[in-house]
Amino acid sequence: MSLPKGNNGGQTRREFIKTSALLGGTALAATVAKKLAEAGETGYITASDYPLAEPEHIIYSVCLQCNTGCGIKVKLLDSIAVKIDGNPLAPQTMFPHLPYNTPVDVLAKIDGALCPKGQAGLQTVYDPYRIRKVLKRAGKRGENKWMTIPFEQAIDEIVNGGYLFKHVPGEENRYVPGLKEIWALRDLKVAKAMADEVAKIRKVAKEVNEGKKPKAELEKAIAEFKAKFKDYLHTLIDPDHPDLGPKNNQLVFLWGRMKAGRGDLVKRFVNDAFGSVNAHGHTTVCQGSLYFTGKAMSEQWAYDEKSKEVKWTGGEKFYWQADTANSEFIIFVGASPFEANYGPPGRTVRITQGMEKGKLKIAVIDPRFSKTAAKAWKWIPIKPGTEGAFALAMIRWIIENRRYDSRYLANANKAAAKQDGEPTWCNATWLVKIDEKGNPGKFLRAHEIGLAPVQKRKAPDGTEYDYELFVVLKNGKPVAFDPNDEENPVEGDLFVDATLQGVDGKPIKVKSALQLLYEASCEHTMKEWAEICGVSVGDIVVLADEFTKHGKKAAADIHRGVSQHSNGFYNCFAWNCLNLLIGNYDWKGGMVKATVWNVTGEKGGKPIEGKPFPLPLMHPGKLSPFGVSIIRHEVKYEETTLFSGYPAKRPWYPLSSDIYQEVIPSIGDQYPYPVKCLMLYMGSPVYALPAGDKLISILCDTEKLPLFIAIDIVVGETSMYADYIFPDLTYLERWEFHGSHPNFAPKIQPIRQPAIPPIPETVKVFGEEMPISLEAVLLAIAEKLGLPGFGKDGFGQGQPLTHPDHFYLKMVANVAAGDKPGEEVPDADDRELEVFIKARSHLPKCVFDLKRWQESVGEKWWRKVVYVLNRGGRFQNYDKAYDGEQVRNKYGKLINLYSEKVATTKSAMTGKYFSGIPRFFPPYTDCLGRPIEDKAYDLTLITFREITMTKSRTISNYWLLSLLPENAVLINPVDAERYGLEDGDLVQVLSASNPKGEWVLGNGKTKPLIGKVKITEGIRPGVVGFALGYGHWAYGSEDIVIDGEVIKGDPRRNRGVHLNAAMRVDPVLGNTALSDPVGASVVFYETKVTLRRLAGKL
Repeated sequence: MSLPKGNNGGQTRREFIKTSALLGGTALAATVAKKLAEAGETGYITASDYPLAEPEHIIYSVCLQCNTGCGIKVKLLDSIAVKIDGNPLAPQTMFPHLPYNTPVDVLAKIDGALCPKGQAGLQTVYDPYRIRKVLKRAGKRGENKWMTIPFEQAIDEIVNGGYLFKHVPGEENRYVPGLKEIWALRDLKVAKAMADEVAKIRKVAKEVNEGKKPKAELEKAIAEFKAKFKDYLHTLIDPDHPDLGPKNNQLVFLWGRMKAGRGDLVKRFVNDAFGSVNAHGHTTVCQGSLYFTGKAMSEQWAYDEKSKEVKWTGGEKFYWQADTANSEFIIFVGASPFEANYGPPGRTVRITQGMEKGKLKIAVIDPRFSKTAAKAWKWIPIKPGTEGAFALAMIRWIIENRRYDSRYLANANKAAAKQDGEPTWCNATWLVKIDEKGNPGKFLRAHEIGLAPVQKRKAPDGTEYDYELFVVLKNGKPVAFDPNDEENPVEGDLFVDATLQGVDGKPIKVKSALQLLYEASCEHTMKEWAEICGVSVGDIVVLADEFTKHGKKAAADIHRGVSQHSNGFYNCFAWNCLNLLIGNYDWKGGMVKATVWNVTGEKGGKPIEGKPFPLPLMHPGKLSPFGVSIIRHEVKYEETTLFSGYPAKRPWYPLSSDIYQEVIPSIGDQYPYPVKCLMLYMGSPVYALPAGDKLISILCDTEKLPLFIAIDIVVGETSMYADYIFPDLTYLERWEFHGSHPNFAPKIQPIRQPAIPPIPETVKVFGEEMPISLEAVLLAIAEKLGLPGFGKDGFGQGQPLTHPDHFYLKMVANVAAGDKPGEEVPDADDRELEVFIKARSHLPKCVFDLKRWQESVGEKWWRKVVYVLNRGGRFQNYDKAYDGEQVRNKYGKLINLYSEKVATTKSAMTGKYFSGIPRFFPPYTDCLGRPIEDKAYDLTLITFREITMTKSRTISNYWLLSLLPENAVLINPVDAERYGLEDGDLVQVLSASNPKGEWVLGNGKTKPLIGKVKITEGIRPGVVGFALGYGHWAYGSEDIVIDGEVIKGDPRRNRGVHLNAAMRVDPVLGNTALSDPVGASVVFYETKVTLRRLAGKL
């Protein structure tokens, strides 16, 4: 736990202890090291000698060493966490997990499993490089020169702005706008009225840009808006483009890893109080296209209360995974649960037990021979980016050999599914209109052929609306139907290619959705599909045959390796449709979704019956944010005043959100508008994103980004470019509601809660003491600005939001209440209450104040809250997760095999419609859809995950580094021979985007892309790979200066190589990596590179 000794002007350990800006300079660091050593001593002890098995020494929480979110037991001695084990109530750590009503004294004696990362989390928490005080930039951005300043001063400067960096040469006269200036539109009634008028302007813009109305109509609408709001035009970014919204949108909040609770507080602050639309997460750097394929496939034909019309709406940002505990055959595609993908420890035990009992067989499709592939029945080393082609080939074989579930696919509506005992249904039989060029578009409506009129229906608010019916052919005859009808079952013919007559007498060419899917699968022969994928026809056939031998208990389980491509959306779409062919959704052993206990107390803007605290509705003065976001998400380019033909200046993403790679480049291009302040929480886009090096020059540009604030536990690869860094709490010091993942069938809600005293120093906000943290920063800014929804009446008259506990404990009460009346947990008994209080006796009052905690939820809910927190959340019992051969927590709705919403959306870059059906689009294309030809580079670069490393966050865990101190560049022997390489040789990785093979870090600093070669048969020829998480240049790996003193870096943290800087930049954009135009995933697995052999070995 000690810092390395200094030299050449750096501090010695003894000198460093005098400094307290970082944890390593405090007495606590030495105490922690001593306690950890004591806890690790070997010897024979009896149960009575082992205090860590006593409930008073345990607090139940949630791991965050990766995103799986395993339930954990934090075991404490003298206020220090000395061991972390698994919570046996959580399905991630024990299979099957213990019943939820297990007494706390029994729970204390039983530990669940936990992976090496989870156990090493102590070293993340007690990292000597953790920040304790606020750091303000003392030099140029990226120079890593800092000074500590009081928290109150930092908040004042950020809010009020001014000449904040007079002390930095070259910035003496640079004025920095503060948040007070950016918070321009504050009147909630005016904001709501403006938002309503902007919605009308967008409708006019759509009609004008489609040529249905003259341009003068749009000019008229804008003029009328300006006249109506003449007294408030100064609050807008650009009055000539009112749909950009108010200046409030020039605050952008960006986060890396954030879960419910903190996420809800950020949205309350950014969206509802400050009135900015710009609160964005990191989804597209993980598996964005997988999420947004799920969203497209889950869109429902329903009445939308906001727009007052029926449309495709309600799609969920989610995805399905295999029910590994009950599957008989799983194809893992671009996924390795034995190393990542929410696998260890939860999925591995289920897979292992299934295989050991002979009931489960797995196949792996992956260019790399992963640890999962090592256990597989078959490993298919596919060409990266052709995963969708493989799925379409399987689809072709299954259809042609009639191995699909025709009964399931025929069901056109809910009643038909119900009649067959199916929990879901799809639109395989629905008729799609085909235009004169042969392109599919909208579904056929019954009124278009005179089959049934448009129905008039009434919404709950009394609004009358039109409801259109769809059409199938049944035995060749048209039948009208309502997809949501529960009483009148309708089935359709599966394969339709016909011409019907419209009410105007003109022919209407139609095909069923399943027919379109089959035609997409026939765009190539089986031999051609195999050649595209670099596999044999036999590989495809044997997997298709096995996949269709197990009824509903087979599954194709996909993850990053499928989604993070320029064709990622259609890759994911194809595999999900493959699952649809056997109808395995919501079935035991098939595809399942995650189900969690609601924490907010509301759904769809309405309180949930039985929930005590509908938090989003408890917000006096709540603003209505409006306008185009900086990432241009969930709005069509053609429906804005910015439309000026194709291509747009940058891509628009009407079908996606949380587009991580778009935020900073868009700030650099000042499109669609300039940004004045970026707040970054627990994120490192420079390190995490492909071509992240291209962000550095933007972050260093104080004109394009006047104010940059970071909130994190260390000085990282992105926060090193910030103006201010506020220290934050680790996962053992804070609240959060982690949720679940699709591979766990039970309904759960693991709760992260404070387990140790906070490392950062404490401050006072709203008169209450609290540690410096994300919450303290948001509350302090809210206090300084007077933002609505915070303060002594933050939740309403006499209901304060002056401390984080006021917010988070209400969420715990919502979990305790259940999601419908009668689901409340029992009250904690006196023994449980005693354990609860004793287990927290080491926490300071700023964290655990019994009176504040009780008052936050009230007497009625207090003991129920204790019951939940004593168990680390709420977990449905294993035996309640299934209902016979189906899962109990069902998706239970329409699944779109064909997406009309996607098919009627255009690319802002090409002006062409996207495909509503899975098709194969070759990878490695720019945002104009043009293939990239990097002929001088003959290897495809991919990434993967070692079980001991999680991107940037675990480099501080020396226990893990002792297992694998550095990564390597994996290469096949065939390629190694071509390049004249041997094991251990040093190579520099070069690409068309980075021909010099280096990170350009700013201020004259560079870091070469040099790694050690590892030759292995376990990677496909033509492919090279590296494990993420190594090769740092911050995060404690290099020297920094604080208050004039040099803090020496630890060279163990910069070992290995991080090759994201070699990844391909989109040549059209110049500052952004390649991306999927539909699902928005940033591309990790397509870049063409070459290797330069260097003298010497490591």
